[in-house]
Amino acid sequence: MTDEKLPILLVPDKRLRLKARPVGPADQDAVRALAPRMLATMYAAPGIGLAAPQIGSDLRLIVVDVAGKEETPAPMVLVNPEITAASTQTDIREEGCLSLPGQYADVERPARIKLRWLELDGTKREMEADGLLGVCLQHEIDHLNGVLFVDHLSALKRNMMLRKLAKDLKSRTRDD
Repeated sequence: MTDEKLPILLVPDKRLRLKARPVGPADQDAVRALAPRMLATMYAAPGIGLAAPQIGSDLRLIVVDVAGKEETPAPMVLVNPEITAASTQTDIREEGCLSLPGQYADVERPARIKLRWLELDGTKREMEADGLLGVCLQHEIDHLNGVLFVDHLSALKRNMMLRKLAKDLKSRTRDD
């Protein structure tokens, strides 16, 4: 079944810190099989983005959908996405992450980016993105490089958040 959910890796899983490898021609079948499962996992979580490293895959593949609950879903599957330009102007937005459940913080990122990627059928695409979509794409592409949103915070904030997450996860496993 293609919409079968996948387990999401949680911090401190070391696989979240690995740099994903480019998708090549030999990976096409695996990517076509993985993309719908990643979308199903993201929607069920619920989230607006998911990167392949978060489900234990080493491929440069992300899925995003920033449509609101009342809007028609607008899923995007991006193979080998890369940011080709970023504005010097920045924006601060609250971010969270499916690999750090319940943790949120304001993160400063470029306000606008330009990126390119491949569609599942190999079509080359380019676009500019800002607002929630721009932030989501930057966040997910960071995952492909082993970077978490907490890495954009001060060491003090990051350490406080990671300690809180460890405590929350520990109490959750005790309650199960």
